[in-house]
Amino acid sequence: MIYEIAVLPVHKEQIEAFRQAFAEVLPLLGRAEGYRGHVLAQGIEMPEIFNLIVRWRPLEDHTQGFEASEDHEMFMKGIQDYFSDELTVYHVEGTAFAATGHDDGDAAATWATPLNRGTCGSQRRKPPSISMT
Repeated sequence: MIYEIAVLPVHKEQIEAFRQAFAEVLPLLGRAEGYRGHVLAQGIEMPEIFNLIVRWRPLEDHTQGFEASEDHEMFMKGIQDYFSDELTVYHVEGTAFAATGHDDGDAAATWATPLNRGTCGSQRRKPPSISMT
């Protein structure tokens, strides 16, 4: 499995506008040949840094297919004004995340896939009750 990792530095005062703009151009990415899902993750220590991790079937579907397409040009035009610096993009190869047996049922990082087009994010859960006896 091929993962594209794009490090996206966003102007601090434009984080919410960036999220909205990303949601608007997302269908352009989602219809790309070889697209297998993505996660847009916001930094914790540095919330102005986002990591876009995209699963691709083969690398060429991203580098020769999507990057060379009009859809990619429109995708970038829709979000580039929110960047505070140059992007860093690289690719890694690996397998899907393995189950560890430590899953607590939290869906904090759900992959958006061609079958699951929702946005990634946390599900809200009721906090456990605490007994003070």
